[in-house]
This record gives sequence, C-alpha cells and structure tokens, in this order.
Amino acid sequence: MRVPRIVVTSGEPAGIGPDACVALSRRDWPADLVIAGDATLLEETAAVLGAAAPGGAPRACAYDPSAPPAASRAGLLKLLDVRAPHAVVAGRLDARNAVAVIAMLDRACDGCLSGEFAAMVTAPVQKSTIMEAGFEFMGHTEYLAARTGAALPVMMLQNEALRVALVTTHLPLAAVPHAITAERLRATLEIVHADLRRRFGVSAPRIAVLGLNPHAGESGHLGREEIDVIEPVLRQLRTQGLDVRGPVPADTAFTPQFLAGGVDVVVAMYHDQGLPVIKHQGFGHTVNVTLGLPIIRTSVDHGTALSLARTGRADTGSLEAAVGLAIELASHGDP
Repeated sequence: MRVPRIVVTSGEPAGIGPDACVALSRRDWPADLVIAGDATLLEETAAVLGAAAPGGAPRACAYDPSAPPAASRAGLLKLLDVRAPHAVVAGRLDARNAVAVIAMLDRACDGCLSGEFAAMVTAPVQKSTIMEAGFEFMGHTEYLAARTGAALPVMMLQNEALRVALVTTHLPLAAVPHAITAERLRATLEIVHADLRRRFGVSAPRIAVLGLNPHAGESGHLGREEIDVIEPVLRQLRTQGLDVRGPVPADTAFTPQFLAGGVDVVVAMYHDQGLPVIKHQGFGHTVNVTLGLPIIRTSVDHGTALSLARTGRADTGSLEAAVGLAIELASHGDP
C-alpha cells in the first residue's frame, strides 16, 4: 500500500504551531510526516515538551527528499529546515520572522504541486505579523489559491458531526452583500459539490444553502439578496442535477431537526454566519479544508495561542485531526 508523504508547516514560530507539530511525534501515523520549520526551534521545543512526556523528547532527523516515503513512527521528528532569521521567543511576535513563515508555505505548496508531497497541513499563522512585514496576506486560503493559480478557493470546516463551507471568507461585514454575486455563489456551490464527490467520496452531495438576511429575507421584507441572487442560482443548479436546498434561514439550518433531514454540508454566506456554530460544536477537533485547489490542504480551527506556546498546555487535537484528514484524502487517489 502506498504511503503518502504529508508536509506539515509549523506556522507562527512564537505560537503553538511548533508545540503541536512536536506532539504529532507521540504516535505512529500511516503516512510519512515531514515537519517544515526552523529545525533548531523544533528541536528545542521537543526538548522542553519532552521533559515531562512519557518516553522523553522525540529524536529529530533531517528530511531527505530522495528517500522513499516511510510511515512515521512515534518518537521521531522528520524536519524540513526553514530557518527563522531572528531568534524566536515564545509568545513574542517578531515581524522579521514572517519571511520564514512565507518560505515554509511556499516550499510546502510547491512540493505539493510537483508531486513531492501528497498533501499539506498548516499550523496557525499570525496574519497581522505577516502583513506588517510587507506581505499581501489575508489568510492561508487566499494565499495558497494565488500560489496555485486557483480561481476561487472555498473554505470548509468539518468535524464528526458537521461540515460548513463559506461563500465569502475574510471580508469586513459591510462588504459581504456586494461580494455575494450570482457568479461567485454558483462557482462556490459547484466547487463544493465537485470536491465532496472527488475528494470525500460523497456520491450525491446534499447541500443546504443559507440566506444572507434574517429569516432568509422574509419574502423581501428584510432584504432582497435571497430573491435577486440566491434563489435564481439555486434554481439553475437544480436543473443541472445538484441537490441544493434553500435559501434556509441561518437560525434554522443548524437545528437538530433540520440536520436530521440529511445534509452533507451547510454553505454559509459569510465567515461569522457559519463558523461560530461549528466551532462551538467541536472546537479543537474541527478541521479547515480548502476546496477548489489543485492540491490537498487541511489546517487547524484555531489561532496561534501565543500565551500557551512551550507551556505544554496547548490542545493539539485539531492539528492531529487535520493530519488524519489529509492522509484520508491523499489515500483516495490523485488530488
């Protein structure tokens, strides 16, 4: 059986990304895990966190791209060194190290495009620090779409109980209505439908689409976006055979009664319409997946948690879940 090689970027060096990456070495994985980041920092983090861990600190080794992939075993860290140019202090942001964060993303992404890696998993980054360093960076989703030439990335979070995808991502709330065009909504729903079939093996995806306004516009009394944009797109996609339901009021779609009717994914119009619900339902064990890319990319559902860096108190469950899903998706075949 083919062993997929998965690259994990360690994210903001002053945050909990290195801690979570070290935690991956506590168990075996049915994939060849390669951790991208500052090797010295990762080894130091392993020593600090391993002091109180059963079995002690994991052993680090350098990643050799010419070696055949081999399943990762507990107690070993395989490191792809992307050196931070300045000393890293846990919990203290330094924009001068943003160049290393971008470099590890570029290395991982390019490795996926070339076939060196079957998927990439990203630990959290500090967007503000990267932007302060002069990079155009709204988030992993948008950055990786630009790097891979993808026309429209779609953010989707999932856990054991729910999937939520977004039509818009990191926008000010005032900009959302103007961004929800018929073309963008149609493309988003087509990508969600296609990737659930191609990557997740859902043969006939059932997609619930939220309205933008309270009560899905209340027949136009609380806004016309549902009438003018959302409903026409849904009617068109139904004629193409897509199972798209809605527009559904957001305060109804996440009730147990509605979800019990059988829904594979809920598509929300904007970031804070859908994500607070799924994070409340399973924070720390939810995975962020970018649909619409030519590569497989998964990520955590949380931020850099600077105050927890190197303390041993960080919950690493989301990164472990993200790695598990990346392995599952990579095992389905070509990305």
